[in-house]
Amino acid sequence: MKLNFVFASIASLVIASSAHSAEVMKLAVTTSFQNSGLAEILLPEILTDLDLEVQLLVVGTGQAIKLGEAGDVDAVLVHSRSAEEAFVEAGFGTHRREIMYNDFVFVGPQSDEAGAETAGSAAQALQKIAAAQADFVSRGDDSGTHKMELNLWKAAELDVAGFGDWYKAVGAGMGAALNTASGLGAYILSDRASWLNFGNKGDLAIVFEGDPALFNQYAYLPVNPDLHSHVRSDLAEALEDWLVSDKAKTLINGYQINGEPLFVFNAVVE
Repeated sequence: MKLNFVFASIASLVIASSAHSAEVMKLAVTTSFQNSGLAEILLPEILTDLDLEVQLLVVGTGQAIKLGEAGDVDAVLVHSRSAEEAFVEAGFGTHRREIMYNDFVFVGPQSDEAGAETAGSAAQALQKIAAAQADFVSRGDDSGTHKMELNLWKAAELDVAGFGDWYKAVGAGMGAALNTASGLGAYILSDRASWLNFGNKGDLAIVFEGDPALFNQYAYLPVNPDLHSHVRSDLAEALEDWLVSDKAKTLINGYQINGEPLFVFNAVVE
């Protein structure tokens, strides 16, 4: 029953197959990847080039990793290096392959009551927000973005457990969390791609960016078929080869919103 509930609660983006039956694989991806809109660019090309229908299970990084551990997907595409390395080291994944990156940004009210814009670092921006006790929306969902946020609070030498009502953990994906921040006029940490593709910005704007600590790497991890014999490792390998190809590089680097690129391809071709 529990497993059925997990699958029932996962949003799935499925590209319709052609007249004949294409091969099908399951890929767990982050909500930030889906919110970026890049999947709508890549998946039709993958279907055309590989005759491969990629079904996306859209969850936070923590849940994506759990789906991989359980063998419920063939591969995962996430953005939390420590969780990814632990996944591979524990034998759940065969390896970790970096594909592309962007960065995180702090979004907040244009008035910027906390003065985050004047901060010299991401940690200092959080210190200013906490000092002002300005409303801050946290995803609170064990996603890659949530893990990054917690690491940044730690770097700022602040403990979220002691925060008051101004700190609002919503337990939701990036799009829903951004909608909450927009409604409240609150601060939030977002990946740049989700922010650029977000259509309900309201009074929000980027208030801090550019710290190297906000680097956001996405990596591909095939699930280990030695643990789960049903996993389609052949399809996971074919998809990986495509994701590091020149065509994927062109599509990823060329994907823009309002003239601004959302991702930078950085896969190393072996």
